[in-house]
Amino acid sequence: MSGDLISLRVLIVSAHEHERDLIRQGGAMTSVPADIVEAESATKARAILSRGDVDIVLISGALATSEQGAIVKAAREAANPPLIVVLTLPSVETIAFADPAVAPDATIQKPVVVEEARRAFDGCIRASMPCRALVVDDSSTMRNIVKKILAASRFKLEIAEAGDGAGAVRKVREEGHDMVFLDYNMPGLDGFATLAELKLARPNVIVVIMTSTQDEAIATRARAAGAAAFLKKPFFPADIDAVLYSCYGLRPIRQS
Repeated sequence: MSGDLISLRVLIVSAHEHERDLIRQGGAMTSVPADIVEAESATKARAILSRGDVDIVLISGALATSEQGAIVKAAREAANPPLIVVLTLPSVETIAFADPAVAPDATIQKPVVVEEARRAFDGCIRASMPCRALVVDDSSTMRNIVKKILAASRFKLEIAEAGDGAGAVRKVREEGHDMVFLDYNMPGLDGFATLAELKLARPNVIVVIMTSTQDEAIATRARAAGAAAFLKKPFFPADIDAVLYSCYGLRPIRQS
């Protein structure tokens, strides 16, 4: 993802030393340098968060709900609120919170080996950094709808737009966008041709195909060509939000 950050400060909160060690080892393997600090309790975590210099908080799901809530509240009150992620067991798909004030930003599966810890750490880092998103559609109305939804996301998105495939490819080449929401049905370069050109220009770009075509074969073909996700029109803010979380390897929070 884009950004001029040299390093990030990550707080790991867990009562278990082996869990903190595993996550720290995974963090040491990421491409973005991370200054990792640890806390074994909510009290110590709140003291660290009060300094206002933490970018990401990883909270063990094994902590009592009251402790998790206290950590989240302290993070929300920090001068620069960090991304807050709770580590959950594989069997836990979503967590419901009645009070948004103590709800984290997302959950992620608790790692059990170092490689899983690296992937989880990497996803959280990417989610906390600015991302250049490009919305590509020949309809200005649709572009505005998608841009509005993305602007309301909790993720740090710098949003641009293009009206056709050729313009999208040019922008990605010149500006280095990280994520592209790409319409399938466009004059000139269609979605698949544009997808191929985007991948040549920037192999790691995340491409989400958007279409009103009700054909499952298109979704299958899009993924085979390198699309990260597929959105069927009409879609809703929750659908785009789910795609964003999925691209970062995170799980959204459900309001109860």
